[in-house]
Amino acid sequence: MHRFLLSTLLAALSPLSVSPCLPAQDPDRANAQRPNIVFILADDMGFSDLGCYGSEIQTPNLDRLATGGLRFTQFYNTSKCFPSRACLMTGAYAQQVNMGRAPGKIKNGVTFGAVLRSAGYRTLMAGKHHGTQNPFNLGFDRYFGLRDGACNYFNPGKQRDGEPKPAQKRNNRTFCLDGESFQPFTPKDPKFYTTDAFTDYALKFLSDYQQEDQPFFLYLAYTAPHDPLQAWPEDIARYDGKYDAGYAAIRKRRVQRQGDLGLFSTPPSAPTHAHWQSLSAEQRKTETRRMAVYAAMVDRMDQNIGRVLRKIEAMGELDNTLIMFASDNGGSSEVVRRGEGEIGSMTRWSSVKGDWANVSNTPFRRFKNHSHEGGICTPLVVHWPAAIRGKQRGSIVRTPTHFIDVMATYVDITGAAYPAKVGGETIVPMQGVSLAPLFRGESIQRGKPLFWQWGRGRAMRDGDWKIVNHRKGWELYDMRKHRNESEDLATRFPERLASMVAAFDTWFASLPKRATPTSKKKKKKK
Repeated sequence: MHRFLLSTLLAALSPLSVSPCLPAQDPDRANAQRPNIVFILADDMGFSDLGCYGSEIQTPNLDRLATGGLRFTQFYNTSKCFPSRACLMTGAYAQQVNMGRAPGKIKNGVTFGAVLRSAGYRTLMAGKHHGTQNPFNLGFDRYFGLRDGACNYFNPGKQRDGEPKPAQKRNNRTFCLDGESFQPFTPKDPKFYTTDAFTDYALKFLSDYQQEDQPFFLYLAYTAPHDPLQAWPEDIARYDGKYDAGYAAIRKRRVQRQGDLGLFSTPPSAPTHAHWQSLSAEQRKTETRRMAVYAAMVDRMDQNIGRVLRKIEAMGELDNTLIMFASDNGGSSEVVRRGEGEIGSMTRWSSVKGDWANVSNTPFRRFKNHSHEGGICTPLVVHWPAAIRGKQRGSIVRTPTHFIDVMATYVDITGAAYPAKVGGETIVPMQGVSLAPLFRGESIQRGKPLFWQWGRGRAMRDGDWKIVNHRKGWELYDMRKHRNESEDLATRFPERLASMVAAFDTWFASLPKRATPTSKKKKKKK
């Protein structure tokens, strides 16, 4: 563990957090019968960016989990980083827990860390939180990571002696180690890279408690492949020349691969990327470099996931560990440019942009920040040998599911108690349903629609029907026939559209009142 930067502080800090306080569960419960749980989250990664979802990017560790587990084709996020993470952590819609408009403090919600700790789990977290609270105070016994939303991968803080200035939006990003916060956080180790560092701490935490007679919960939340596009040179070299064929050729190969894998039988959405030959030779060189760095970041994340899997195997716990992997939203079309130098280096902050994001989100429409499928549909890989058996292993789950279902799943499989109040604060009831029956090849009964609202985007999914609105009015799709959202049925089924819009409006009206700015009254001139 040569990359640990704060080992002396680590030793001095208390290993246990003290809030929020939930009532402890029965300590005599048979821990051996309950699974360990690991949730691994990627950041701004498109639906087709894993090998097991059609990509040319090398992800052998996640592919291995998919082969021995399940792949979901209709698992949903919120289209934006911090609301997705709030939904995931609390089992409620982000709007219900004060996380629908901006990264802030979770209110009227309780995290899966707190719920599982009350049930006797050792709760560990490493990586990105994207809120204003330290996860150490939200139910996690140990935490190291980025409390904010994005940072330079090689140096999140101030310029170090003998090195060029790191590209930054801000150099005061907050990092936390257990109960301590650092702003800015400037790592001393020149080999620091966030994806590696988050994994280092996750492994350290697992080692610290591996002799305990209680199950563990690890939430490993990477920032990869969110911009800035930055990766180790040796990882980038693995993709040298891989993207010379351009957007259309790579997307076509992914579509073919998805068909071969049995993921989809319907055609993809119409491409929105530029024509490769319309770009100059210099532009094509830049674009191939852009995607090679992006691929290297996904590759590096998979390498680090392999480190975690090997650790759990060495502990003898892989069979009885539920592992879930997803992305917090679809590939991003955002355009960010800071600094100078080559894409991939510490001195340059670049983004993947819309053309390659269209490829990443194959076969869907639109991007991060949109409530169309390209923004909200994430790959979900689930691996749990003790529960996913026989013919179920390697199968594809097509049931519509959502981040809000994760909390309900954990409560179901562990017997944990979900509280009605914590510290005098009323807790929003769980909004999701347990996914555990799907692990056994059974069905789930939701009984109510799924909802989305972020920025200008909003949507509702009720069975096979989906309405979606992004600036231009409501659209209606039959998702059983048109997962690519290619045929808007709003004018053909106006009554269905109207009833679904009314249901969305009712849900939206039920949310806590959003804060509105107050303007000072201007004094009248005398």
